[in-house]
Amino acid sequence: MLLQRLQQHIGKFSPVVPFDPQTDRAIALDLSDKNEELTTEIFSDTKSFDQYIQSLLQAGDARFGYGGYLENRAVYGRSRLFNSGKDAAQPRTLHLGLDIWGAAGTEVMAPLDGTIHSIGYHPAYGNYGATIILQHHLEGVLFYTLYGHLSKADLTCKSGDAVKGGSVFAHFGKYEENGQWPPHLHFQVIHQFNGQRGDYPGVCSFAETAFYKNNCPDPMLMVTFN
Repeated sequence: MLLQRLQQHIGKFSPVVPFDPQTDRAIALDLSDKNEELTTEIFSDTKSFDQYIQSLLQAGDARFGYGGYLENRAVYGRSRLFNSGKDAAQPRTLHLGLDIWGAAGTEVMAPLDGTIHSIGYHPAYGNYGATIILQHHLEGVLFYTLYGHLSKADLTCKSGDAVKGGSVFAHFGKYEENGQWPPHLHFQVIHQFNGQRGDYPGVCSFAETAFYKNNCPDPMLMVTFN
């Protein structure tokens, strides 16, 4: 049902970042395991990883880079968060959201009206850092959008606060507050939230693909760069 609603509203959502197609350019970035340029030496060091992302944006004369839904990524090998404990046998490498890469401090806007469902702060290396989750209703369908790697200063909001579609409610965080990633937004659509608050998996294993693909449809249904 959610997938159908999103498909019916393609092109009708407010921008998630301040992209002006008249003056700005956005390019698709490949961060998959098939990208041989993105070596372990690069993604294991945050500054080197950031320089790599910036070099791609500069080469493409782009304000933003985007992509990553269901992309299989070797970059998660940079943190034990994705391959230790219960994840040791089946490491989590499939990305469930849309990453939008840009400058720290970039404004983040709500794609439609909603309320603050919950907030979280996950500072461990490789995690979300500052996180906000919005709750929405779209023609009778309840769903959620997750925003990860934000500025810690944005976590002053409270559960239940109203957020208007198109309004700024957060910003891209710096290394120190976004889980030690190059500045970007992790934007994820979630249908059933299952009682969690302030957190939801943004990466899954191959064995979990069917469940998460169904519960987390492609965020590009809500985002356009043209």
